[in-house]
Amino acid sequence: MVARTFRSSVATRALPFLTAATLAACATNPATGKKEFSLMSEAQEIQLGQQMDGEVRREMGLYDDPELQRYVESIGMRLARNSQRPNLPWHFTVVDAPAVNAFALPGGYIYLTRGILPFLNDEAQLAGVLGHEIGHVTARHSAQQYTKATSAGIGVTLLSIFVPEARPLQGLTETALGVLFLKYGRDDELQADSLGVDYAAKSGWDPAGVAGMLTTLSRLDEASGSRKGVPNWLSTHPAPADRVQKVRAAVQQASASMTARTETDRSEYLRRIDGIVFGDSPSEGIVRGNTFLHPDLRLALTFPQGWEVQNTKTQVVAKAPERENYMLLQLVPNASGSVEQIARTTMANSGFRQLNGERAEINGLDAYVGTYQGQMQGLGNVGTLAAHIVHERNVYVLAGLAPANQFQGVERQFVAAIRSFRSLSRAEAAEIKPNRVDVYTVRNGDTWQEIAERVTRNTIKPTTLAIMNNYDPSQPPRPGDRIKVVVEG
Repeated sequence: MVARTFRSSVATRALPFLTAATLAACATNPATGKKEFSLMSEAQEIQLGQQMDGEVRREMGLYDDPELQRYVESIGMRLARNSQRPNLPWHFTVVDAPAVNAFALPGGYIYLTRGILPFLNDEAQLAGVLGHEIGHVTARHSAQQYTKATSAGIGVTLLSIFVPEARPLQGLTETALGVLFLKYGRDDELQADSLGVDYAAKSGWDPAGVAGMLTTLSRLDEASGSRKGVPNWLSTHPAPADRVQKVRAAVQQASASMTARTETDRSEYLRRIDGIVFGDSPSEGIVRGNTFLHPDLRLALTFPQGWEVQNTKTQVVAKAPERENYMLLQLVPNASGSVEQIARTTMANSGFRQLNGERAEINGLDAYVGTYQGQMQGLGNVGTLAAHIVHERNVYVLAGLAPANQFQGVERQFVAAIRSFRSLSRAEAAEIKPNRVDVYTVRNGDTWQEIAERVTRNTIKPTTLAIMNNYDPSQPPRPGDRIKVVVEG
């Protein structure tokens, strides 16, 4: 969570050259050779990709590891040279986001989140992900997806509340960046899988890496369930039940026609990602269990025990297990006046009616705490306990929300979380380090549970640890295997 709100103007810049009257034409799909209706020329694809690339870099940030960036780019370029569109201005970038995702922009712009890299098992699987995303570009899926989305006025759904111009929890921001998180269709996915297999095989990697990475990501999606916030790879790339089987058939066909030996290069891949940040970055705040710590903003708070906590660039959201009870922390933009005035104005502009409220002091910080009622899409009539807290010249809102008939039962938990909000000392902030990937050799008798407790100190669940090492969670680790683990600092 950073002290700013999400804004984008790229949509308004990009729309003028997407008018159907000037662009409608028949074109040949480079990947299939078939004629298709297209609203975008190749030059316009490249122009759009350039514009949106700047937006991605501003909003997501680049992962600060030049050597890793060069490594990913070298693999991507090797694959792209064996695609049907080798002359596009290809770019391959690792963005500084913890979500497990990869995505493509029109014109040859491919992105991996740093969050996906620990879940790939070797270089062949990395080539599989990159080849798949290249396939979306060569077959013009990303260009078609963008034109359909912008013509329909679709944006990305953001968890946004207490911002006057946004609807609570369901505000739609009409931004070109939003189309990155729309789902591809089944046919597009299968075609991108097949193209990824073809590019990997032609480039010298084991094409089975495509099936391997799909299997790992499917296990991860099944284990973690649906999550809010930045979508993961399988929420934007749907995975039908027979998809892995279809990929394996394509792999067998590609392998049968190959004469040269292919590579997986697990050792080199492990060397490259050893030390990569896992999970939240300190610059965005870190979640430790149910505690949120932000060393740069020098604040901390503890959400109710057992709640799932999601940290995004604009807010931190916690959700109760199996109940529509939420807490969130968010900066109040452009706050001016007394904290009471700020609280009353912000809540009223968001459609909440105040029932009561008073000035308060929370761990030495000036605050205004009030109870409110309002209507929220998907929840109906809700009760809200909101604290507006002044901290180092910023005003934050820390609020608990629940359906009206559940509010009284959860109010004590809201109060405890609000009372936990505090400043971090400089010394405390300096001690907060990100979790990182390390390499560990499995010993005789090790189990995933024991490794998670003894080696990772419970920074990662045993099931997730198994999945990130290409195991089904029911399989024990093999002694002697070099596996990826997550360690503090």
